[in-house]
Amino acid sequence: MPYSQPTTGDVHVNRPLTNISIAYMQDISMFVAPRVFPNIPVESKSDDYFTFPRGHFNRDEMKERRPGTESAGGRFEVSTDQYYTRVWAFHYDLADQIRANQDNPLNLDRMTTEFVTRKGLLQKEVAWKSRYMKTGVWTFEAAGAANRSSSFDPASSTDSNRNVVHWSDGSSTPIEDIRFLKRRVLQETGFMPNILTLSRHVYDTLLDHGDIVGRIDRGQTPGNPAIVTRQNLAALFELDEILVMDAIVNSAAEGLADKHDFIAEKDGLLSYRPPAPGILVPSAGYTFSWTGFVGAGPDGGVRIKRFRMEKLESDRIEGQFAYDFKVTGSDLGVFLKGIVE
Repeated sequence: MPYSQPTTGDVHVNRPLTNISIAYMQDISMFVAPRVFPNIPVESKSDDYFTFPRGHFNRDEMKERRPGTESAGGRFEVSTDQYYTRVWAFHYDLADQIRANQDNPLNLDRMTTEFVTRKGLLQKEVAWKSRYMKTGVWTFEAAGAANRSSSFDPASSTDSNRNVVHWSDGSSTPIEDIRFLKRRVLQETGFMPNILTLSRHVYDTLLDHGDIVGRIDRGQTPGNPAIVTRQNLAALFELDEILVMDAIVNSAAEGLADKHDFIAEKDGLLSYRPPAPGILVPSAGYTFSWTGFVGAGPDGGVRIKRFRMEKLESDRIEGQFAYDFKVTGSDLGVFLKGIVE
């Protein structure tokens, strides 16, 4: 056998570096489903909760009381609605032979736990979008259009919906649109929307909109340009927070070419979220998390289990999410449909 000059492959066997591991796992901060509406930990899988008609609280009925007469009186009604938590689950079987053969820096138990957890977060994000960001859910809707509806009357108290010029059009007025929609919800409910949830496409469009950049620009120089951030955009709209749905989903089945896309496309949701949940505290929506499910945590009813599958010579890592998304104030939300082209 002839001898030859040794190559790098002859003197070195490639091994994973101990200080880096690359995996396409989406950052948890990209998922907005746990953050838009308050979370309510519940002990039972399903139960009733009280609802109160808002009109009774907003009626001016107090009257002057004359000496020796009774005070004016009134009442409010109460009704009930029901939540029903569903359990979603996914598992990964970690085979003994695979674990025994792992090299540093791999920690397959940790990786499979993160893999299963992100499957749950992804499912929850898709379910949140399907539940809340669609027509027919909210009392108020605003649809993007080439031209503003000629029949729209900004002074009308009965016009629930508004067709707005696509915010991707330079002639559009997103600041005035948001202000109008906030005012309409406030007029009908007594509560001002304070949270704006947007798709990445809509958010990026707003960052470059001339009206918004012009409001933020305070004489910046070419070397120090005006930069629109999520915080100053929220301040401009007078909102507590702007959330951007950055999570993506692969809709292709395993074995086929990947087909990635954003979970939210060109839509948005303007809604009211209270500082904290309570019995007499309205909110556009609530998430009921089943904590009474053995081992489930308070945020989303998350439960991660590891148990032996001896016939497979594997340990099963299984994740379960138990929750229910409820619209608890349909008049406290505005669906922004196709708001950009």
